[in-house]
Parts: sequence; C-alpha cells; structure tokens
Amino acid sequence: MPLSRVAQTAQAEQLEMERKAQMKRSQKRPKGLQKPDTPAAVDGRKHIDVQTEQYLEELTDRPVEVDVVTQTDAFMDQLPAPMFIPMKTGVDVETQIYEGDLFDFDMEVEPILEVLVGKTLEQSMMEVMEEEELQNMRAHQEHFEQMRNAELAETQRLEEGEKRRSEEKARRVQQEKERVARERQVTEKVAARTFSKGFLAELKSSVVANLSDAGFFYDPLEAEVTNTFMPWLMDGVASQFDELSVARQLADELLKAAGERHHFMLEEATKLQAVVDKARAEAEAARLKAEEEARIKAAEAAAAAAAAAAAAAAAAEAPPE
Repeated sequence: MPLSRVAQTAQAEQLEMERKAQMKRSQKRPKGLQKPDTPAAVDGRKHIDVQTEQYLEELTDRPVEVDVVTQTDAFMDQLPAPMFIPMKTGVDVETQIYEGDLFDFDMEVEPILEVLVGKTLEQSMMEVMEEEELQNMRAHQEHFEQMRNAELAETQRLEEGEKRRSEEKARRVQQEKERVARERQVTEKVAARTFSKGFLAELKSSVVANLSDAGFFYDPLEAEVTNTFMPWLMDGVASQFDELSVARQLADELLKAAGERHHFMLEEATKLQAVVDKARAEAEAARLKAEEEARIKAAEAAAAAAAAAAAAAAAAEAPPE
C-alpha cells in the first residue's frame, strides 16, 4: 500500500512538470495571425448553433454534473520520499513551423462550410415547406369558413322564411278572429236595434197610460177647489160670517199656492216629455248608425266579391304555362 501511494505521487509530479514544460514551449512560439471570425449576419437573419457531427448531442446551458464520493486515506505522520529523477542528459532540439505548415484554412474550412450551407439550405427548405403548408392550411380554412358562412346564410334564410310563414299564419288567424268578432258585433247590433225599435214602439203609449193611471194628468185647480176650498168655504161661511176679511185673505193664498202647484205639475210633465223624446232620438241614432255600418259591410263584401271575380277572370284568361 505505501509503495502504490509513492508511485501515484511520483506520477502526479511528473505530469505537473510536463504540463509546465508544455506551457513554456507554447509561450516561446511566435504569435501568428488570429483565427478569422464568422462574418456578421445580414439584416433580417441571425446566426444559430448547428451541430455538424454525425450523431446529435443534447445542448445544455451548463455541463452535466455528477456527484462522486471518495474516501481519503488516513493522515500520514511523515511525507513519502520524493521519486528519484535522474539528471537530464543530451541536447534539446526544436523545429521551426511556419504559418500554414500545419493548418490550411481553405482546405479545413471547406467541409465545415459545406455542412453549414447544407444545413442552412435544408433548414430554409423546411421553413419554405412549412410556409407552404401553412398557406395551404389557411386556404383550406378560408374555404371551410366560406362554406360554413354560406350554410349559415342558407339556414338563416330558411329560418326567416319559416318565421314569415308563421307570422302570416298568425296574422290570417287574427284577421279571421276579428272578422268573426265584427260579424258577431253586427249581429248583436241588429238584434239590439230590432229590440229597441219594438220596445220604443209601445213605450209612449205605455208611459202615457201609466201616468194617467197614477193620477198625474188632472186639473190641480179644480181638484184643490173641489176637495179643499169649497168644503172649507162652506164651513167657514156657515160658522164664521164675521171673519170675512180673513177668509178672503186665506182664499187668495190658497189660489196662489194652487197656481204654483199647477205650474210645478206642468214642468214635471215637460221633463217627462223631454226624457221620452231623448230616448226616441237615441234609438233613432242607433238605428241609423247600425244601418250605415251594414251598408259599409255590404259595400266591402261587394268590393271583395268583385275583386275575387276579377282575379278569377284574369286567371281564366291567362294562358297556361
């Protein structure tokens, strides 16, 4: 075990010495021209890293790190003895290498350039093919959108036609209902006119008969004198001859009251006559209005029949298709 450690230490020291010698030799070499850099990209493009190896490698931002565990040896009390290196003998010889002896730019760069150009052309072709495919997809999508819009327009047209037919049907049903309602209303008006005419024909005679039976048509003065004044006068003359003046005064008052009552009865009779005349005028106006509406309906029906007949005649005269 100690011998292996000594050998490892000697090998490490030898490697370190060789590395330092290599660094000294590289420093003594004349500095040549720097390697030319890649020209800048044109406007609208940019350089990208392209792998030119035969097998693709995964590019990462940082190198792969692997954790390794090792066990250190125990601390040694005394350092091992250095490895014996014999003294160098002989003469050092060096060789002069001029620029271009080991590296030909045109020959070395041509394969790389061909690979870069090939990869660039391949990438460009892929992009052009992708653009053409996207253009075809857009054209197909536009065609699909046009077909869908046409189908939607046709669907909307059919829906509008169905909606118009439904509205026309509802309107025709409503017109028929209104026509039936108008006919029923005309029938009711005709029945009311007939009833009012028959009722008003007997109204005057029945009203006059009822008023006569109720005792409204009589001479108030005659009734007052017969029923009130004459009995009182006879009793007053027979019983009180000395109160002649008072009797005359009372007679004047009674005559005045009788006149006022007669005037009131005449006004009541006039009011009743006005009510009867007003009812008769309203009945006559209702009758005239019903007749006018009946004439209008008849004229409309005649016009509709004439129009239907004209349409039928025109249809009959039209040449068959």
